[in-house]
Amino acid sequence: MAKSASSTKAPRTQAQPKQQTHSETRARYTLGPVSFELSDFRIQGTADDLSVPSPEQSPSIIAEDEIFLATLNIRFNKSPRSALLMCLGTQIIVNLHFEGQGRQTSELDMAAIIVTQKGEFAYAVELEGLPSDLEMHPGLYEVSATVEVGSAEHECSPFVLGYGYMSDLLLQVHPAI
Repeated sequence: MAKSASSTKAPRTQAQPKQQTHSETRARYTLGPVSFELSDFRIQGTADDLSVPSPEQSPSIIAEDEIFLATLNIRFNKSPRSALLMCLGTQIIVNLHFEGQGRQTSELDMAAIIVTQKGEFAYAVELEGLPSDLEMHPGLYEVSATVEVGSAEHECSPFVLGYGYMSDLLLQVHPAI
């Protein structure tokens, strides 16, 4: 006797995959990335009269008694998590490192601290100094910057959230005339 089509059973399939835990479902989501970009790292003297020693003088060649200005821009992406970090008052520390090249030069670190503000995603950090006050002897200095993002002014954020680095700037200090 031939089997009828109605008596043949199709293999059973599960409507849901095998459970991993006692909960019904399992899913993983990302809340949105936080990133920051460092740009426009500059250092230059602030002398008004560039005729001494030369009208074509580079702003990266300064006298011992001339104030220099170092600047660095920091821009965060606009995501919900970035907005939260800005609103929490996240601390950003910019460390400038001056590494003297030669026997007479010295090494020096300077730092600036800023705190993020709600709704602000871009920051310009400025540091100024006077070589004679900082005991920077005449010579050539390689300048780099490290950036620490975090912690926030909140008890639940006690650690650094990220680091950044920029380099390849030179500053020459010559004796004051």
